[in-house]
Amino acid sequence: HRAAEVKNTHPREPETIGSPSASKSAGKKPKTCPEMAAVQVISGNDMVKINVSNSHNDAVSFERRYSKSLKISEFKSKLEPITGGSAATMKLELFSGDRLVARLDENDHPLGRYPIEDGMRVHVTDNFAFVQENVAKFELSQDEYDSKQDSVRNYLRRNKLGKYNEEEMAKLEEERKQQEAEEAAKLELATVGARCKVTTKGQPTRLGTIMYKGELEGKPGMFLGVRFDEPLGVNDGSSNGKRYFECGPKYGSFVKVSAVEVGDFPPEGDDLDDEL
Repeated sequence: HRAAEVKNTHPREPETIGSPSASKSAGKKPKTCPEMAAVQVISGNDMVKINVSNSHNDAVSFERRYSKSLKISEFKSKLEPITGGSAATMKLELFSGDRLVARLDENDHPLGRYPIEDGMRVHVTDNFAFVQENVAKFELSQDEYDSKQDSVRNYLRRNKLGKYNEEEMAKLEEERKQQEAEEAAKLELATVGARCKVTTKGQPTRLGTIMYKGELEGKPGMFLGVRFDEPLGVNDGSSNGKRYFECGPKYGSFVKVSAVEVGDFPPEGDDLDDEL
């Protein structure tokens, strides 16, 4: 009899980690989708703090915080009120310092698709801000404006406000004339050599002697030149390079007559000799 053929029925042993077959499989790298490799994912905080500048005025920039999930089209809409540009026409460029990083030109992409980080600057270029300069102005003549019923002038006139309030204007005119009369009387008393007391806003009361009365070159109105007893002035008796009287540095000032009171004001300390 022929010997029966015996088949190897032993089950195949599983591959172990150290087996050559397993090592060969482990060495294979997964395939990468080209499209996915090109996508840039920006992780981290969803908010980013940036500066926004615009072509209308390069010297001005605004610091703002925006979500990286904003689409570029939505981002442009948020830039309209602070730049004066139009979302439909504006161009955006991303800068790090003075270096151009990217152009934000894909309206459907989120802001985080670009390498945007805190402290970077988005520059807005647009012609929208300049359109108004070329628009013809609408102007009214004085007669046309006077005839308008809804104008500010007509409102003031109807309600007797401001210069259209005859009683109030007469009162103000009377006060002005009275002030002029008081200043004229003070000016008459303010003779050169007279002692005086000067009171001005933000300064202590100062005693001194009137050294000059008259006009100053390049300044309207009448002035009194005063030499103070203490170095509490602002000049040495000169103004704009022209000398009007002699005194030491910081001992002189030119003041309006309304700030001066003429009277018997002896220098402080003169009466000390009367006491023993």
